[in-house]
Amino acid sequence: MQYILILISAIFVNNIVLSQFLGICPFLGVSKKVDTAKGMALAVTFVLVLATIVTYLLQIWVLNPLKLAYLQTIVFILVIAALVQVVEIVLKKLSPSLYQALGVFLPLITTNCCILGVSILVANGTYDPQGLPVNLLTGIVYALFTALGFGLALIVFAGLREQMSMVKIPRGMQGMSIALVTAGLLALAFMGFGGMDKGIAHFFGIG
Repeated sequence: MQYILILISAIFVNNIVLSQFLGICPFLGVSKKVDTAKGMALAVTFVLVLATIVTYLLQIWVLNPLKLAYLQTIVFILVIAALVQVVEIVLKKLSPSLYQALGVFLPLITTNCCILGVSILVANGTYDPQGLPVNLLTGIVYALFTALGFGLALIVFAGLREQMSMVKIPRGMQGMSIALVTAGLLALAFMGFGGMDKGIAHFFGIG
């Protein structure tokens, strides 16, 4: 039940893009076509889970014992950037097919702020809904579901933009204007899931 609550919270209630407004740049910039949105979603899922594990262990084993927690943001940025480069090199040698599937989206992950945001939330233990126990396993689950929520929002948004490209839109609303309006409406739609996790937790007596 704990993982179901994390799933509902990460994907629907507190969607990383539509509720917490992290990862807006790729959300707007890589959402013109569904195919590119799928590529970005795959790259984010792969890197986000890996980055969460590495940064969590770094926070627990290095920063906290050495009382260097105030360097968290800077260290995490450097780690994520280095991690993306290492993953890119390793995939290129060991799994060319997966490397080709991720394509140009893997380097773009370095500047995706949702990776840093989720890493900090997991390292600080401030992500789990209803005050449930926080550990590395639940952190990994949260990172995975958050990435799925990011992918869901991105692919749905890309589908809407593809549909809009086939209809006549007033000149003043073309391009990014109609995209921002659509993103706002999509965020409002996801607000309809608000409180679902609390309702389920209350029903089962959790938290």
